[in-house]
Amino acid sequence: MSAETQALLLNLLPLVAIFAVAYFFMIKPQQKRAKEQQNLLKNLKRGDKIVTIGGLHGTVKTVDNKVVTIIVNNKGTEMTFEKQAIKGLS
Repeated sequence: MSAETQALLLNLLPLVAIFAVAYFFMIKPQQKRAKEQQNLLKNLKRGDKIVTIGGLHGTVKTVDNKVVTIIVNNKGTEMTFEKQAIKGLS
């Protein structure tokens, strides 16, 4: 290799390292969280205790393809949400 090629590689090495670190510390974990959220929504069933993105806690009553009906208090109050509004299990 010529000296110019070696200098070019040495200049590109830090840039490649920065992209590698960004991928493993930012992009990869975000992809993992998105996959976990999809699995949660796909496996939602009656009786699961959930939390919505608005912080509302409830118990799943029915699940459709896009809509979830939850019971939010002991008096049987029902609310309907888009599946995407479910943050996680409580």
